Amino acid sequence: MSSPNGTDPGSAGGATDPFATSGSTATASHRLLEVIDLHTGFKTPRGRVRAVDGVSLTLERGRTLGIVGESGSGKTVLSRSIMGLLPKRNVVREGTVLYEGIDLVTAPAEQVRDLWGAEMAMIFQDPMTSLNPVQRLGAQITEGMRYHLGMDRKTATSNALALLREVGIPEPDRRLKQYPHELSGGMRQRVMIAVALACGPKLVFADEPTTALDVTVQAQILNLLQRQQRERAMAMILVTHDLGVVAGRTDEIAVMYAGQVVEQAPTAQLFANVRMPYTEALLQSIPVLDAPSHSRLQAIPGRPPDLVNPPPGCRFAPRCRYVQERCLQELPPLVEAEPGHWYRCWFPVGSGAPVTVHIGAGEVPADPIPAAVAGDFGGGEQVLPAGGAGGAGGDGDAGRGDPALGGDGSEGVV
Repeated sequence: MSSPNGTDPGSAGGATDPFATSGSTATASHRLLEVIDLHTGFKTPRGRVRAVDGVSLTLERGRTLGIVGESGSGKTVLSRSIMGLLPKRNVVREGTVLYEGIDLVTAPAEQVRDLWGAEMAMIFQDPMTSLNPVQRLGAQITEGMRYHLGMDRKTATSNALALLREVGIPEPDRRLKQYPHELSGGMRQRVMIAVALACGPKLVFADEPTTALDVTVQAQILNLLQRQQRERAMAMILVTHDLGVVAGRTDEIAVMYAGQVVEQAPTAQLFANVRMPYTEALLQSIPVLDAPSHSRLQAIPGRPPDLVNPPPGCRFAPRCRYVQERCLQELPPLVEAEPGHWYRCWFPVGSGAPVTVHIGAGEVPADPIPAAVAGDFGGGEQVLPAGGAGGAGGDGDAGRGDPALGGDGSEGVV
């Protein structure tokens, strides 16, 4: 198995691969995707932005990996870096991305392009801008089948009708002749799923697939993805800022912060035994549905670091309630709390480190707040309100209570 040592400055020497799928007897033959020490940077006048900084992970066939973090943590760039969907200029991509033994970083562009749609596909977070506004939906769904599978127009159209029925689109014959603007947001997202599934890919990236959808439609879309994955035996990478979304729908979760994976574990294990303070903060920022009226939301103070000049120590240290002097000076390595559970922290949750609460520019001692309980997230079909992690800088009311993030300094209430 691969190891994140070497170019990753925060890796522990001699460690086994912390991102092999846990709880299985995985062998190389079962691996669909293996990412080893992946770096993606964007060249700017200020310097290189380290959007993805030394990420390693492994995904087996038929399993689901959730990638979680607030906006700007590198989730979407990681997904696009794996697929190779990056601009051709001012981008540096280094490392190894093995898809069924093919290194997508060094493979010719033509070979990678042949994999898009046929072997791997992406469901983008905004179907209104991802679908072609001047092309009928039928042409967009059948395009991949005709290109990759060599189908004639009649066969491809028949398959497109079947796909629309599978994803729950009413009157599929009429929808094939319509344009994206004639459909609702939820129906457009279902069409995007149909486009992604058209050629029967083995791996699907779902990048914030429920963004801008109301809670009821969110549940329908997530249930649809889960059902299609099960029926087609696909592997899936589910990208979201909401831990509530991945709680009952993934086999494993990787938490990203400032371009790095800071904690990864099997889903149930992560919720039962959080070790990274950032993961704990994300959990505590989610509104609890049975909380008393006007309960204060818990927000993470401060903002993510500058990825052109990241701090020398732990990247979460300036916002961490457990921060110590060592955190500001040394980047912690990935260490294993228990088999399959890895985290990047000098003073993990539960280690007895002193707790501080940030108030304005200063800090005062405080009693530790209770750790989030996995049971708060309910079963696999429960979906929390949109923007549930917004208080932690997600896609909801990001930074509303933090003046450093453009807020008014007030704390939100529910």
